[in-house]
Amino acid sequence: MNEQGKGPNFIISIPSKWENVTAEALMRVVWQAPKKTVHQLRMDKAVMLNGVPVNWTYPLRKGDKLHFSIEEKDYGVIPAEMPLRVLYEDEHMLIVNKPAGMNTHPNDPAVEKDTLANAAAWHLQQNGEKAEVQHIHRLDRDTTGAVIFAKHALVKGILDRLLAERKIKRTYWAIVQGLMKTKKGTINQAIGRDRHHNTRRRVSPSGQAATTHYQVLQLNKTKGLSLVQLVLDTGRTHQIRVHMSAIGHPLAGDTLYGGKSIVKRQALHAKYIELLHPLTEEKISLEAPFLDEIPLFTVFFDL
Repeated sequence: MNEQGKGPNFIISIPSKWENVTAEALMRVVWQAPKKTVHQLRMDKAVMLNGVPVNWTYPLRKGDKLHFSIEEKDYGVIPAEMPLRVLYEDEHMLIVNKPAGMNTHPNDPAVEKDTLANAAAWHLQQNGEKAEVQHIHRLDRDTTGAVIFAKHALVKGILDRLLAERKIKRTYWAIVQGLMKTKKGTINQAIGRDRHHNTRRRVSPSGQAATTHYQVLQLNKTKGLSLVQLVLDTGRTHQIRVHMSAIGHPLAGDTLYGGKSIVKRQALHAKYIELLHPLTEEKISLEAPFLDEIPLFTVFFDL
C-alpha cells in the first residue's frame, strides 16, 4: 500500500483486502471516519479515483488509486524554530518526542510560540507542508515522551476515535517514592478537580472514572525508589500523578502531589506508543528515548 504526495494531498493505493468495498464504505465502515468529515470531502469533490472524480458507490479494485485533495488550512499556531525530535512521520501524522519544560500546545495560539505545537508547525513549514497542527493527546509541561499530531481532518477524526476506544496504547515509565511491595496491579479511582487548588486534581467519587495499570520494573533500595511501568485505560489530567500519590507512592520530583524534590521535575516519561495506522492499518510501535541532559532515570536505575 503506497501513499504519495505532501500535506493535505495524498494517494491511497487500494490493497486486496479492500477490493469490492466502495469509497463510501471505506471511509464510513472501514476507517469509521467522522460523518461530517466524509460529507465535507464529498461536497468539496476532494476525492479522485484513478484520475477522475470518484463514484462513491463504485466497488474499488486492487491497485486503484484514491487521490485526496483536502482543503489547505493554516498551521493554527505560530511556527517557531526549536529542536524537534521526530519519532515517526508521513503525510498524515507526526509523532514526536517532547522534552521537559514545554507545553504540548499554546493556550493562546495568537501569541504563544514556545510550545511543542509551534515546533511542529515550524517543522512542517520547513518541509513545504501547509497543514493545521492538531494534537491527539497531551503531556504535562514537565512530562517527556511521545506525542501524536494529525496533519489533516480525516486522520484527526480517526485518531480521536482510536484514542477514545483505547486502541492507541501509551506506556509510561515513572520513578516513584518508596519501595512498592505489590509488583503489579490496577488503580481504579475516579479523579476530579481539587476545589482548594486551581491546578491540582484529586481522587474523588464524583470525578471522572480513571484506570491505571502498573508494573514494578526495578527497585532502588538504597534511595528508596521504585521504577514503574504504567498503562492508562483513560487519559485524565494528571492521572498517573494523582493515582500514584493516592496509593502512597508519589512521583519523585512531583512536589504538587507529595513527591520529594530529589529531581527537578516529576519523573514521568511516555516511553512507548503503539497503534494501527489510521488509514493503512499497518502497526506502528515506537520507543521515545530519554531526553534529559542531566540523566533522570539512568541515575537511579540500571537501564
